[in-house]
Amino acid sequence: MNIPEKLSKNSSGLSGEYFVAAELYRRGFNVGLTIGNAKAIDILAEKDGKVFQIQVKTIRSKKSVSWPLRSDQINNNVIYILVNLNIDKQPNYYIINPLDLRIYQKDYVNRGVVSLTQIAKANRYLNNWSNIKLTENKVHLLIDN
Repeated sequence: MNIPEKLSKNSSGLSGEYFVAAELYRRGFNVGLTIGNAKAIDILAEKDGKVFQIQVKTIRSKKSVSWPLRSDQINNNVIYILVNLNIDKQPNYYIINPLDLRIYQKDYVNRGVVSLTQIAKANRYLNNWSNIKLTENKVHLLIDN
């Protein structure tokens, strides 16, 4: 896989959404991409009659160091999948619930971010698709502390 050196912000975001959708399909979910038509929700997914909402945040590579996200953008009813597209490798996915995401999110004067370094150190979110559990039309993560 060869990602161009210059990938637009919109192309990076859409790439992340498509990669996440493919991973969910592989795991037996029915998936619908909102393609920007639903504020703060990128993917609607269904499995076993239960529907849930996913927000995907994407960075191009580790050089990006953080995903842009302000604290007021974190929704308690949404699962977050943070994608690092990587260069010439498979993407990394960090699957995280909103409560845990708030721990890693920092607001600054002009922007909010979630640090790749901090999420990666936790080591329990990386490519951990098995943590997703559907309950009562919401997604919850089972995380061993």
